Formats: sequence, C-alpha cells, structure tokens
Amino acid sequence: MSICGPCGDLGGLCRATTRHAVYIPLVFDSAGAYDRFMGRYSAPLAGQFADFAGIGSGQRVLDVGCGPGALTGELVKRLGLSSVAAVDPSEAFVVAVGDRYPGVEVEVASAETLPFDDGSFDTVAAQLVVHFMKDPVRGLGEMRRVTRTGGVVAACVWDHAGGQGPLALFWQAVRSMDPASPDESELPGTRKGHLAELFEESGMTDIADGALTVTVTHPRFEDWWTPFTLGVGPAGAHVAALDPERRDELRERCSRLLPAPPFTLTATAWAALGRA
Repeated sequence: MSICGPCGDLGGLCRATTRHAVYIPLVFDSAGAYDRFMGRYSAPLAGQFADFAGIGSGQRVLDVGCGPGALTGELVKRLGLSSVAAVDPSEAFVVAVGDRYPGVEVEVASAETLPFDDGSFDTVAAQLVVHFMKDPVRGLGEMRRVTRTGGVVAACVWDHAGGQGPLALFWQAVRSMDPASPDESELPGTRKGHLAELFEESGMTDIADGALTVTVTHPRFEDWWTPFTLGVGPAGAHVAALDPERRDELRERCSRLLPAPPFTLTATAWAALGRA
C-alpha cells in the first residue's frame, strides 16, 4: 500500500494535481519501527481488548493482522503457544512473530483470504486492523467463516474520527499548517458505531460494541516525536513527504500543543464483537 503525502490518497492514482508528491510506500513491515511508533499504545491495549473479547483458558484463537505481535503476545500469555495462530500480509511481521513466539502458527495472509478451514477457532480477533483492510466487510466475513458456530469475532480501531486516538494531536498540528490535509478519520471503523455496522454487514449476530482506553507516559518530547519520522503508516508517510523546513515547522507546532514533559496521553479505541 502507498500514500500520496500531500493529499492522503491511499492507493491507485492520486486524483489531485500533479504538484503532489510521488506515492510513498506505507511502512507496515518493519517490526522495530512499528514497535516504536504504535507498539507503545498497542501493547497496553492488547490486554483490555482480550478481556473485551472474553479470551481465556481452553480457547484456540486467531490473531488477524498480527503485526509484530502486540496482541499475539497477550494471547500467548493467556493460552500458551500451541493455542494461538496469527496471520499478517507482511512477511517481515510474520518472521518477527515467529522469532518472538516460536510455536505459534503464523502465516502470511490477508484478512480477506484466511488460510484456515471453516470453524477452526473459538475466537478470531483483529486489533487495529479493520481500518486498513482493503475490503472490511469481506475481511470480517472471513473472520466469521473461520470461527466456530457460536464463537466470537472481535475487532478494535483507534477513535481517529472522534479525535481521541493516539495520533489526534499530530493531525491537529498538520491541519493547522494545511487545513485541507486529510487524516485517518475517514478510514473504516474509526467513528463511533461504525465497527458494529461493519459487523452486521458481514453477517455477525449478537453484536456488542464499546470503547477501550489506554494511557501512555512520554518522558521527553523527542520520545514522542521521533517515531513519526520512521515512515510508519499514513502519519509517517505524511512526515516523509515534507521538505525539511516544513518538517521542522510541524515538529515545532506539535511541541507547542503538547504539555511540558514528562507528559501522559490518553488514547481510545472503538471495539466490537459478534457471534459466528
């Protein structure tokens, strides 16, 4: 997947003017970069999400879009290596999870084409993935297919639309420089109630939704800012598309919006679950 830094188009051809930047690859396949950028929020989220999904002893669980393994690690702690499977479209992430959790069944695959038989799992979970699926309804439908009858499908996505996600302050600074600049608020599942709507479209029953909140302390401003320069996701692609002067300006605007360090930020994710 790639993104036009200035206009935010997430694939195909940029529909804006030719002054826009060449498409920049979205980085979702560097385990170290992802850990520094989003892992600081996704790791503490994993325990709450697993509780929300009702994951406990005796279950076999699939982690869809596992990334470098924030949720996978939580599942392993609860269930043991042999009861956890994981997939991700990034080969680098699959290698990272295999190295970190040897014994977990992990494969390269997208949510839309899961390589498992019908009813293979008690619970299938996707943490911070639905908004990047090419076809969220199809992806959730595949998750439902590989879940046993009566089993649980669960997903969560940051509240980018409501401004309560971990990147809200960054995008606020971006829009103060360019009010027309897009953010991640239009992606699927990022507004309240939308995950539940997607679950219903994909054929789930007994749907419930809610919100999960984490707090993260940043000792210094640079600890918060530097991961944005690693090119991870739409935010990282936006920074990578800026010339050095504009990048410095964005950094300064972010600094002015944040409290004096050390500071603690709160991030909220929408969550939904349904029955297969």
